[in-house]
Amino acid sequence: MTEKDIDGRAADIKCAPCQGGESRATANPRDNAPQQDEVSQDKAREQSAHAQSSVRDKSRNHNRTSKPRFRAPRRFAALDLGTNNCRLLVVAPRSNGFRVIDAFSRIVRLGEGLSQTGRLSEAAMMRTIEALKTCSEKIAYRQVSKVRCIATQACRGAENGIEFLHRIKQATGLSFDMISTEEEAALAVRGCHDLIDDSVGAVLVFDIGGGSTELSWVLPAKRRRKPWSGPRRDERAPKFITWMSIPYGVVNVSERFGGTMTRETYDKVVHEIADKIRAFCGADSLKPHFQSGNAHLLGTSGTVTSLAGMHLKLKQYNRQKVDGIWLSDKTALSVSESLRAMSEEERNNQPCIGRERADLVVPGCAILEAIMMVWPSTRIRVADRGLREGVLASLMEQDRRERAARKVRKEL
Repeated sequence: MTEKDIDGRAADIKCAPCQGGESRATANPRDNAPQQDEVSQDKAREQSAHAQSSVRDKSRNHNRTSKPRFRAPRRFAALDLGTNNCRLLVVAPRSNGFRVIDAFSRIVRLGEGLSQTGRLSEAAMMRTIEALKTCSEKIAYRQVSKVRCIATQACRGAENGIEFLHRIKQATGLSFDMISTEEEAALAVRGCHDLIDDSVGAVLVFDIGGGSTELSWVLPAKRRRKPWSGPRRDERAPKFITWMSIPYGVVNVSERFGGTMTRETYDKVVHEIADKIRAFCGADSLKPHFQSGNAHLLGTSGTVTSLAGMHLKLKQYNRQKVDGIWLSDKTALSVSESLRAMSEEERNNQPCIGRERADLVVPGCAILEAIMMVWPSTRIRVADRGLREGVLASLMEQDRRERAARKVRKEL
């Protein structure tokens, strides 16, 4: 999937309890605001409310000053800084999920050269800071109520990772949490778990990143409904069984083996990664489900969305057509082999890959094939959502609890 600077126009989205959406535009937050920005609407409504209240007060000989009837809209933002991408999502909660207010994504390759030097390079850090300045502007312009910024494998694994996060704070005002691999796996599951098929016995959720790959094994749960007044709670609450993280991502595999591989090299990569996955025994009790066909894979990464776009022969990447689609194992392997056999220039010309991902998609395919070798499944579901949506779900849940607690205190 080609990833460039994108701005999300307002759109109603369902989620688990959230689900992201993005559309392409420019990087300036003021250049492509929705046709009638919610802030302007709220101000207009507030002014109208004041005027009407004033008329009523005069007619009733009231001397009290009326209070504003509309509060500023609640908005939440999640910013995910990975080894390859910098991605922002700004949303407003709705009764059935959330509404996307703004979005931004840029390939920054923060982890470029990290596998050789153990440090983040100056060029990569400068690229990333420039992208984060845009994110900071958008967060301020959209008047975000709560924001969480997370940093993953590149910052975790770099000698100067913590130093870089301090530098980001000084340059942009953004404070980042360097999350653990365990939390990263859990957030990925939370961000896409409404795509889990409840009829199967087990599901393996995988997130192929730039510097690592997280695998989470979950047991599906039947749909649960809990009536309440705010945005819906998780309707599906899968049971998190276990997880693992392997230090193989599209960037470090590409740097080590190249973005274009012979079949021999590709097979070597697949078997090396498969051996790492096979060595983990924490989920062995679930293997019968996979061996009997009573399980499926759920992928949340640029690799699987690129494969889906290629399979659909899209002339331009379309999230609505990709998110939630099912791929058979044969289809995934067939498209992966087609991509492996292409030259880098041929991959450049693929609309769902492009120049920025042309050297990364084949390493991603090798990681996917390794997962399928150890945990076979005839069905793979594609999720164009993940960490940001998981972070947003957590933020909105925290906000609901805080507002409920304040309400209780007022009633006492």
